[in-house]
Amino acid sequence: MNTLETMRETLRLMQTGDLQAATRAIQQRLRRNAEPPMAGSPPVFRHGALPDMGADCIDAEFTVVERPRQESPKGPRGPVWQPGGAFRTRSDGNFQMHEFSCAAGSIPYKLFIPNGLDGAPAPLLLMLHGCTQSPDDFARGTRMNTLAQRHGYVVAYPAQTAERNPNKCWNWFRSGDQQRGRGEPALLAELSRHLLGTHRLDEHRVYAAGLSAGGAMAAVLASTYPDVFAAIGVHSGLPVGLAHNLPSAFAAMREGRGAAPAAGRSGAARSEPVPTIVFHGDGDTTVHPSNGDDVIEQCLGATHHAARTMPGSNTVQVERGVTPGGRRYTRTLHSTPDGRVAAEHWVIHGAPHAWSGGDPRGTYTDPSGPDASAEMLRFFAACTRSGGA
Repeated sequence: MNTLETMRETLRLMQTGDLQAATRAIQQRLRRNAEPPMAGSPPVFRHGALPDMGADCIDAEFTVVERPRQESPKGPRGPVWQPGGAFRTRSDGNFQMHEFSCAAGSIPYKLFIPNGLDGAPAPLLLMLHGCTQSPDDFARGTRMNTLAQRHGYVVAYPAQTAERNPNKCWNWFRSGDQQRGRGEPALLAELSRHLLGTHRLDEHRVYAAGLSAGGAMAAVLASTYPDVFAAIGVHSGLPVGLAHNLPSAFAAMREGRGAAPAAGRSGAARSEPVPTIVFHGDGDTTVHPSNGDDVIEQCLGATHHAARTMPGSNTVQVERGVTPGGRRYTRTLHSTPDGRVAAEHWVIHGAPHAWSGGDPRGTYTDPSGPDASAEMLRFFAACTRSGGA
C-alpha cells in the first residue's frame, strides 16, 4: 500500500471510530518507508477502546468528515449545528437551546429552568457531556433535569462543536485549554457569569459536573476558576495537567498515576482547593480508575494530605454498600480538620465507563449503579463559595 492509500485507509478507519487500527496502519507505513509524520494538531479520541500507542506515537493532523450522529428514537432529537455557526433553536418546555458569545469564542448550550422558582437566587449547575454526546443525550442519561426541578437548580448544558473537536470532546488535554483566561475554560466560565447575571442566580452556588472528557474539563474549571465554582463533580474523568497533547492523553487514560500538578496552578484567584466529588467504575477500560484517585489527591492538596495522615485524624471515613441493582461500591469521605466538606470518592466495583445510576435511554449509562446525579446534588448542597464571583 503506497502513502496515499495508507492515508485514505487511515481516514476510513477514523470515520468508523477505530483509532487503534488507524494508528497501527500509519505505524506500519512509517516502519516500511521511514516517512516523517504530518505536522500539526493531533487527532482527537472518542469513547471506546484505547489505541496501543507503544513506542511509535503518531502526532498527526487529519480532517475527518463524519455523518451526523443519530439520537435514540426514544427521546427528543439533539441540537443541530448549522453551517455558519448558528444553532437552530428549539424548545422542550423549559429546556431551550441558546448560543453565547464572548471574547473567548461562541458556544451553543441548552438551558433547563425549573418551574416554580420562589424568587430567591437559584444555584447554577454546568453539565459537561462526554465525547460524541449532546446536551439532550446527556440530560436524558443523567436524569439531571428531573432532580433539578425537585431541588430548584438551573442547569446549563454546553454543547461542544465538531469545529472545536471532531468527536465533540472537551479539549481537556491541550495546554491552551488548561489555563485561566484562555480557551474552553475561559469560555465556560464566562458563560456561567453570563447566566448568573441574566437569570439572577446565586453567585455563591455555581457548580460543574461532567463525564469522561467532560469530567476532566470540570477539573480544569476548578483549577482555573475557583473564584467561580463552589464545587465540582468528576465522573470517569482525569486530573488537571496530566496530559498536554494527544499521546500524553492516551497514556493518562490508559495508565493514570501521572505526576499531575497541584490544583489552582493557573493564576486562579484563590489557592484553596474546590470541593470535589468523584465517581469512577473500577471496571472502566477507557479511563483508568486510578485517575479518580488522582483527582481526589489533586483536590485535597498537600495541606489536607498532611492533616489526614496525622495520628488520631478522623478526617477520612470509609463506607461500603451495595445497590438494589447489585453494584457494590466503596465511598470515601474527606473533610477538613474543622469539619468542612473537602472531597468524596465513590468507587463503583465492576462498573464500566458509564454514568452511575443513569437512564438507559442515554448513552454511556450504568443503571445498576448508585445514583451519581442525586449524590452530586447532595454533595453540592453542602458547598457554598465565599466571596464574589
